[in-house]
Amino acid sequence: MLVLSRKKNESIVINDDITIVVVEIRGDKVRLGVEAPKEVPVHRREVFDAIRRSETAVGKKAAGEAADATEPTGEA
Repeated sequence: MLVLSRKKNESIVINDDITIVVVEIRGDKVRLGVEAPKEVPVHRREVFDAIRRSETAVGKKAAGEAADATEPTGEA
């Protein structure tokens, strides 16, 4: 992990097209501004984790339904 020190209004550039700016520092909280292309999703970690959990649950459900559909029913 790269660790950097930044002051208010200073920024970090990632891959020429993503900029992270320190917008405000208040006590132990820092507000960041993120400029990124629309096709680059940007989420807080807790939101990202919730999205992943949801995708995993949907994927498991779909896989279970597919397995149920391929099992023989035993009916003749």
